[in-house]
Amino acid sequence: MSVIAVITARGGSKRIPKKNIRDFCGKPIIAYSIGAALESGIFDEVMVSTDSKEIAQIAERFGAKVPFLRSEKTSGDTATTAEVLSEVLETYMNNGKRFNAMCCLYPTAPFVTPDKLKEAYEILSSSGEDAVMPVVRYSFPPQRANLIKDGKLVYQYPEYRTARSQDLEPVYHDCGQFYFYRVREDLSFPVDSYAPLIMDERMVQDIDNESDWQIAEMKYRLYKEQE
Repeated sequence: MSVIAVITARGGSKRIPKKNIRDFCGKPIIAYSIGAALESGIFDEVMVSTDSKEIAQIAERFGAKVPFLRSEKTSGDTATTAEVLSEVLETYMNNGKRFNAMCCLYPTAPFVTPDKLKEAYEILSSSGEDAVMPVVRYSFPPQRANLIKDGKLVYQYPEYRTARSQDLEPVYHDCGQFYFYRVREDLSFPVDSYAPLIMDERMVQDIDNESDWQIAEMKYRLYKEQE
């Protein structure tokens, strides 16, 4: 298959200014996603979709391609990831390039490794599923969740209030790192049928605010020390 990695990196970031190119343990955080994609060796094209010339320059410095900037339509706050990816596929098609599979890779995913990308691609190729999503198990069972009503704690699922944690079915959530899709002839990419790639909790961290950023850097340094 012909495969493209699309790293989505819009310029505007309100909670963490310049989040996609901020220094993370010694280099711009987007560099980790670019490096993992290039080192995996599975992509025919590793590109960054951005509306920012500054991000584009940094992305190219670390080896990614930025053959075009985003349109005004896909640069706004309300643009969806699906719209961004569709624009990328359509623009490449208009320039004579088609891809059978696509990886949407986030620019703030320093824990993504070449091996995990290869593993996801192998799952996509062999499973017959339409897409692959990295997931991680909840560290605390959601079945034991509490709500606050009238100033009092109540169980959201009372039927599990006395259940042992080890007896509850494991529940997983999206890692927010990357997704692999098959691309159809009409350039659509299905999202209804995912195969899971289970990730180690130590290799997953949301980065939505300053506290998240600091935790991610601590986890990353610890990970590198243990390699």
